[in-house]
Amino acid sequence: MGKKGGNEKKGAKTFKVKCSQCHTVEEGGAHKQGPNLYGFFGRQSGQADGYSYSSANKKSGVTWADDTLFEYLENPKKYIKGTKMVFAGIKKPAERKDLIAYLKKSCTA
Repeated sequence: MGKKGGNEKKGAKTFKVKCSQCHTVEEGGAHKQGPNLYGFFGRQSGQADGYSYSSANKKSGVTWADDTLFEYLENPKKYIKGTKMVFAGIKKPAERKDLIAYLKKSCTA
């Protein structure tokens, strides 16, 4: 892929190692410690049915897109102060781009 997009295969590996303990991506997937992520692109944060979000997440007004997710994944607690997501973040920009490429493919109808 070009410089703009990430590598889905690398992103899948990142998801498996860093995200799958708390999240699922398939349509109708279960909520774990974190919500199922299917269909979250283009949706406002805190909207997955059946998941108990922090009020900070519900009130953040963030709409998930490449740019918002790129910033969020670097440091979730800084991006949405008061989130209950206990993840330190992914500091490497390329790793975040790869993960976003994977999520866009896996979580979109």
